[in-house]
Amino acid sequence: MDKPSYKELLDAGVHFGHMRSKWNPKMKQYIFMERKGIHIIDLNRTLDCMDTAGAALRQIAKSGKKIMFVATKKQARDIVSKAARSVNMPFVTERWLGGMMTNFSTIRRSVKKMNNIDKMLADGTLSSVTKKERLTLTRERNKLEKVLGGIANLNRLPSAVFIVDIHHEHLAIAEAKKLGLTTFGMVDTNSDPGQLDFPIPANDDASKSISMITKFAVDAIKEGLAEREKNKEELAESTAE
Repeated sequence: MDKPSYKELLDAGVHFGHMRSKWNPKMKQYIFMERKGIHIIDLNRTLDCMDTAGAALRQIAKSGKKIMFVATKKQARDIVSKAARSVNMPFVTERWLGGMMTNFSTIRRSVKKMNNIDKMLADGTLSSVTKKERLTLTRERNKLEKVLGGIANLNRLPSAVFIVDIHHEHLAIAEAKKLGLTTFGMVDTNSDPGQLDFPIPANDDASKSISMITKFAVDAIKEGLAEREKNKEELAESTAE
């Protein structure tokens, strides 16, 4: 798992925290200093936390479980949806619907509805409906896709969540905790790192910083998935002998 160097983190602005007036005192252990009223994150602590989080993410992926990525703020959406897709993991980047996980069966029904509309549009079932009705259905499908597209293939609850900006995604955190899921995430100086099992202290506002930490998480997952495949192959070989 390729971890970025101290300098790379520095260049990506991972160390920039919030104004001192916005800080959460629980982040004290991860803060290096204050400069011009801005808190500077201790990147040595960031690197340590990345090691711990990376190892845990790898294990979860190796065991074949799902990790849901959550990032609904504008500058993180594209980065996170692309990253999650690259490892075939579920993601939520538009908005967090209350009950997305705690009321999973209801959410699954909406996903089913979306998939049914897809089928109907594709297989010609709708040839007899008017243009207006088809348009209405297409619009509804697009609306559902926007919010639920990232979890369309999720048949059961994920085992873990990876969150960008826990301050912003407090609803997702609350649901994950209620269900006992393992929580990972980027934690800026205005948040409480104790909310997560695996916090990574980092600037969660700059796209370069979000990109770097998310890429690291995805690389750890890729390693876990590769190990899982290798184990499967070895098992198949030994059974065939």
